[in-house]
Amino acid sequence: MSLFSQRPLHKVLSSSQKYQLCLARTIHASNAKFQAVEQRKPKADEKSSKTQDSPPTSKNQPLGPLSRPLGVRQRPTTVVKTRTEKMKDLLDQEARMAQRRHLIKEAAKGYFHDMNMTRRNGGKTWIAPNVLIREDKALYLPNISGQSLADGTKKDTTTMCFGRITILAMLGTQISQVHAQSFVSATHARYRGNPLYQHVQINLQENILKSFLVRMFSNSLRSSVPKELQFTYLISNQNMEYVHDPLGMTNSKVGYVYLIDENLKIRWGGCADAMLKEAQALESCTGVLLKRLEDSLASKPAEADTATDAPSAVSKQAAS
Repeated sequence: MSLFSQRPLHKVLSSSQKYQLCLARTIHASNAKFQAVEQRKPKADEKSSKTQDSPPTSKNQPLGPLSRPLGVRQRPTTVVKTRTEKMKDLLDQEARMAQRRHLIKEAAKGYFHDMNMTRRNGGKTWIAPNVLIREDKALYLPNISGQSLADGTKKDTTTMCFGRITILAMLGTQISQVHAQSFVSATHARYRGNPLYQHVQINLQENILKSFLVRMFSNSLRSSVPKELQFTYLISNQNMEYVHDPLGMTNSKVGYVYLIDENLKIRWGGCADAMLKEAQALESCTGVLLKRLEDSLASKPAEADTATDAPSAVSKQAAS
């Protein structure tokens, strides 16, 4: 109606009744369309406000802290299973169902799944804790065997890590070495002189061809690894398919770092590129475990001395 408010309406409608009817319909249709457009605008604004207030999706959701202990429940051992034990494992219903669930989960992943996951937070799946995992809640590190980079002798983590505080780094790619170094550099520089501390690196290549290539170019690998760390650097092709999830190793492209106590339990874990607070947490947690181990070793000789002095005191009293 505002369009015809400036000119007399009777001049426009003076031709005939037919033209008056057509013009009235046109004005009515235009007015109805304008009102419909105006009604849609607030709905669009409400939709945009809902999207702004909606919770973050999995793509932009911030990382959370480590929510569970890492490791396996069974204490590791170097004893090789017999045929009877292997047959018993094959006939175990729960073990077969767990393997079936794992195979279904792996079959649903694409070939470039790990590479695509590195686009989100650089492949990082959790934030390392600031404190140690409680000893009664912590789980065990599975036995991992491999060849030493220094002399090629076969070693295993169960023998190497028992009785010492160990920072263990799981490597598989060049970027994983950078990840592990971001965690370990400050801690290793501080405690490498402590005889109860050691840094173990495991170059895990489950693919037979990749493992063969790594062993072929082991000389170039020695040049990149410091000489004092070559004896604790293992090259392994062990199949760890069924312990990836318990260890939190969900991406083969990134590095993983674990803090192992003297009883082979995983007391701390980190993945991918380290944050400043994560590197500081590893350093402080390593110092706590070393202090506890030193105190326990210092108290054992004192207990042994008191135990040997007690029979002599009893014999003297009997003699008197």
